[in-house]
Amino acid sequence: MEDVLDVYSRPYNANFPIVCMDEKPYLLMADKHEALPARPGVTKKVDYQYEQVGTCSIFVFCEPLVGWRFVEALPQRRKVDFARKVKWLLDEVYPLAEKVVLVLDNLNTHGLSSLYEAFSAEEAFRLARRLEFHFTPKHGSWLNIAEVELSALSSQCLGGRRICSVEELNGELFAWHSSVNLSQRGVDWQFTTEDARVKLKHIYPIIL
Repeated sequence: MEDVLDVYSRPYNANFPIVCMDEKPYLLMADKHEALPARPGVTKKVDYQYEQVGTCSIFVFCEPLVGWRFVEALPQRRKVDFARKVKWLLDEVYPLAEKVVLVLDNLNTHGLSSLYEAFSAEEAFRLARRLEFHFTPKHGSWLNIAEVELSALSSQCLGGRRICSVEELNGELFAWHSSVNLSQRGVDWQFTTEDARVKLKHIYPIIL
């Protein structure tokens, strides 16, 4: 926890951008019955019947200090999918950065080994040298600012909707992050290590 909080206290540095990453599963759903066209004087009725048509995984990247976020749905959540998104982040989003400081949850797909499963050893090592990983603790995913972005995405874009394909979902995700990037400033994270040592004192070991 203190390691992640220390990262958040760093000042902005374009050579070492701080990026938060998270992902969540998403259930693709379709209406079971074709919707009827609206008619004057007829109250709209909600059809609660639906059918599951698949699953996918939503990946989110955000740079809190500049207010940038990117969201994309992929059909699967595999090590190679994570590795390819990391390569995209390094080579296309931050090609001039010396290192990207990546804050992420400690999942089995999140690690340097994923790079070696997706790319040659030379390429994996090239990418690994430009990464600085910082993992949130177990039961401490709330420390990941990308999780906050996923919560906002759920309430502002996905809540209560039925989306039946990855292509349709990505269209909605692109529209959401494009709009938010234009209108929202950076994230002002105010919870510090000093705050944690007072407010979360109960989780620290007791030294006798």
